[in-house]
Amino acid sequence: MSHDDFPTDDPAVVTCGLPYANGDLHIGHLRTYVGGDVYRRALERLGQETAFVSGSDMHGTPVAVNAEQEGVSPEQFALDWHEQYAATFPKFNVEFDNYGHTHDETNTELTQELVRDLDEAGHLYEKEIMVAYDPVDDQYLPDRYVEGTCPYCGAHARGDECDEGCQRHLEPGEVEDPESTITGNPAEYRERTHKFFDVSEFSEYLSGFLDRLEGTSNARNQPREWIEQGLQDWCITRDMDWGIDYPGDDGEQDLVLYVWVDAPIEYISSTKQYSERVGADAFDWEAAWKEGASDAHPEGGEIVHVIGRDIIQHHTIFWPAMLEATDHTEPRAVMASGFVTLGGKGFSTSRDRAVWADEYLDEGFHPDPLRYYLATNGGFQQDVDFSWEKFRDRVNTELVGTVGNFLYRSLLFAHRNYDDAPIAEATSDEVDERIEEAIADFEAAVNDYSVRAVGDAVTDLARFGNEYIQRSEPWKLVDDDPEEAAQVIHDCVAIAKAIAVLFEPVAPEKCERLWDQLGEDGSVHEATVEAAREGPAGDLAEPTELFEQIEDERVEALNEKLESRVADTEDGEGGDGDESEDEPADEGATDDSGDTDDMTDIEPLSDDRISFDDFQELDIRIGRIEDAEGIEGADDLLKLRVDLGAETRTIVAGLKQLHDVDDLPGTKVVVLANMEKAELFGVESNGMVLAAGEEADLLTTYEDAGPGTKVK
Repeated sequence: MSHDDFPTDDPAVVTCGLPYANGDLHIGHLRTYVGGDVYRRALERLGQETAFVSGSDMHGTPVAVNAEQEGVSPEQFALDWHEQYAATFPKFNVEFDNYGHTHDETNTELTQELVRDLDEAGHLYEKEIMVAYDPVDDQYLPDRYVEGTCPYCGAHARGDECDEGCQRHLEPGEVEDPESTITGNPAEYRERTHKFFDVSEFSEYLSGFLDRLEGTSNARNQPREWIEQGLQDWCITRDMDWGIDYPGDDGEQDLVLYVWVDAPIEYISSTKQYSERVGADAFDWEAAWKEGASDAHPEGGEIVHVIGRDIIQHHTIFWPAMLEATDHTEPRAVMASGFVTLGGKGFSTSRDRAVWADEYLDEGFHPDPLRYYLATNGGFQQDVDFSWEKFRDRVNTELVGTVGNFLYRSLLFAHRNYDDAPIAEATSDEVDERIEEAIADFEAAVNDYSVRAVGDAVTDLARFGNEYIQRSEPWKLVDDDPEEAAQVIHDCVAIAKAIAVLFEPVAPEKCERLWDQLGEDGSVHEATVEAAREGPAGDLAEPTELFEQIEDERVEALNEKLESRVADTEDGEGGDGDESEDEPADEGATDDSGDTDDMTDIEPLSDDRISFDDFQELDIRIGRIEDAEGIEGADDLLKLRVDLGAETRTIVAGLKQLHDVDDLPGTKVVVLANMEKAELFGVESNGMVLAAGEEADLLTTYEDAGPGTKVK
């Protein structure tokens, strides 16, 4: 691993968190996988050698429980879902180089080998612990078979995670007042011997690792609190028979490895399977994953994990400790995405309040507009709200009105007025410089781990293209100055070719079609940014419009269908309108579902009232963040320069660990302007930026109110 700017000479592996083989995929799940696919395609456009891998997480108690309910084996149950996922991802142009699963032979062998290495290195030990036991049903209760109270914050918790409260990983025996999720019986704790990994011995290493780690800021900052609180050793075995057997277990205890041991090892296994299929000359998995395995890559490859934010702890504490202990390559970057909500509400699978992956396609929509929406609607670590109205607006305004409009009008004019791409001696200096600027923005986006900025680099270039063709008016020049007209159209086709290359990561299928319209040789999927600099060369085909307008009537029909479906589901449950959320369906490598109804407990409304006169005394204004930077010595605070129309102020805000700092400039916010001044870490704060909830969801405007506008 180099930490040099991409592209580097070392092989890169981009992984996506493993979907848990336990239910249908909806567009909330897709955000992580689309983000990972966009990022690896962008790396390849830079010329980076890259493998893109993932797989289905097959193990854990929910699979075992649901399989029993359906009367099939856990393996068959999980394989059915695995096969569905493997078929669904390509439909959204998410194309893994290898998509395996955790129960296959490769992962079983590698997992047991790595665990033996941990044992031989002295990092595993036995310990007597208290395990939940159902005395009525006479069985031990691992992980998700148990619910109770979190010992740290008092919230309702699952057996291995305080999912409704502090989000901490919980070890067996920690949950208070345990109950069996199978029978509802009160559980008791009994002593059992289990295997532990001495994660606490890696505290100093992990602190240094987080200093080196790239990616989204939440992945770097969130784990520091856990280290500062003191790491606990990690129980890596469970009392059940579905999973990978602990190596060397005599079978008397029926111990299997905890799902979070074998799940991330699938990243390595899937890369190995890819190498075995294409050959080590094409991609060497050992050079990427093993330190010292290759003389050409002594420090290993560039490992980038793309995950949901709810599994940061596993990827920045447990997993790198395992890798360090066994001489594997540590991750270079972790990109942790926010959740997806639906029309301002959490997805609810039990109430069918979701836009399912297959449903989106069945409605006749192309996958690339959804990829664009998920990739570019907010910073990667921020939550994204999906509604059919917002989707329509982004498609109609940006894809149809900006990108599609420029491409169609330019190529249609060129095709009608020239036999092929009009050949000038070279692209004009102005356009050449603008294409270079777009390439620089694209390269910066990759090295900033910003999939949104990858898309923005292209839409900004298309905006320039629209302005350039409108300003130049080639339709007037054709007769008056044909040489200048040819230059303008040559420039426009050059911009179109650059768009095809740079937009391929976001809209791969549409860009392949554009590439064909440009008459270029080969595939746009194999073109690098150098092709964006070359200018047009092919014979132009008659263009067709790449993106379709979404009509208001279509959105109304989709909303009615969704509302009717939710109502039918709630009627089937008694129609009481209860908004309590489903229990998370997985125990494995991801819970990126965006099922967010239960993410926070809503505080009751205050009975204390203020007068209208008191409200009038609040000077609340719209502001726009001009720039943002961290404050030395402050883990949570940022110094913001905020344009309030009449003046620009410095405001200190606790956003550092909750927002991507680089994404904040340009964001419109709501500011309490007459907040008394305060000095924080030596910086005078002159106002307060308003935000909602523990995740600091920034308040903003729906339409076009400018800086300084008063909120009334």
